[in-house]
Parts: sequence; structure tokens; C-alpha cells
Amino acid sequence: MRVVIIRHAEVDFCWSRWCTSEMFDLECGKYDLSPIKNVTYSIPQTVYQKIYVSELSRSQDTAKILFPNEEYFETRLINEVPLKSSFDTKMNMPIWFWYLMGRLQWIINCRRQVETRGQTRERAKEFVKLIRNDDMDVAVVTHGFYMHSLLQEMKKVGFRMTGSSVKFKNGEYVIAENRK
Repeated sequence: MRVVIIRHAEVDFCWSRWCTSEMFDLECGKYDLSPIKNVTYSIPQTVYQKIYVSELSRSQDTAKILFPNEEYFETRLINEVPLKSSFDTKMNMPIWFWYLMGRLQWIINCRRQVETRGQTRERAKEFVKLIRNDDMDVAVVTHGFYMHSLLQEMKKVGFRMTGSSVKFKNGEYVIAENRK
């Protein structure tokens, strides 16, 4: 069983450098609705028996470029980890601050975030169970931050990784193999 996990293509969106909490939340929503840049990415050429995409358009649009004329299986299980401002304020803060604080809150399972780290892990476990039950070669077009949780759960059940990274670039992929 071979699984190729691919980070979606680059999103055509320019983040504001400074935001209030409300502005940051709006920016996150706009990013989720923005189109991708139409670029070419190189992935392993093989026959994928199934192609999974998240519910977010950037994942689906990337799959259309990589696998034209193929059928995709959409699942919320591989959506990006949602991000929200860490507290309410009308004061402008740098974008990196909002991103960092939101992800720190996620790590410590803070309920201010839409999803906690524990919930993300459970979602990843559920997806790993799904693909193991499929027991076929699949492609997964997902999101950079979520990929870390997914790969962690795959390693726990015996998958071996090739191409793992600390920060996944757009179009970058990891090959996970599970030999029973």
C-alpha cells in the first residue's frame, strides 16, 4: 500500500501585515475561499486507485491540475486545521503574532480555537483507518499544517515515510508505504 500525501498548490492571496482580531478572522476566511495559482508540480507517476481531497477548494483545485479527468473523494477528515484569533482586541498586531498564538493555543488544546490538537489527532486517526481499510495506492491532496498530524498518526501504525519535512512547501509531497 502506497500513499502519496501532497500539499495543495500556492494560494493566490496576499495577507495583511497587521490586523485586529476581527480582521485576522476575516483574513482566514478570505484565504480559505481564494483560488490557487495555476502552476505545475511534479509528483510520482503511478496509478492511484483513489484520490482524496479536502473540502477546501485549494485542495480540490490542486487535484484537478495534478489528476485531470479523475474522480476525487472529498472528506472533511483531511481539511486544514482551522485558525482563529487568539483573543479579541481592536489593536493591530502583526500577522505572524496571530498565526503563532493561534497555533500555540491549538497545541495546548485551548477551546478558543475551532479545533484542538486532540480533535485534529482524532480526525487524522480516522482518516488513517479509512485508507488502511481501502488497502490500495492512493493520493491525498491536503494541507501543510495538517500534514504533520496525519504523518504522525500514519507512523504510529507502521507507515514508513520518504520525503518528510518540517515545513511543507506548496506542491511538496511525502510518500508513505505500509508493508503488511
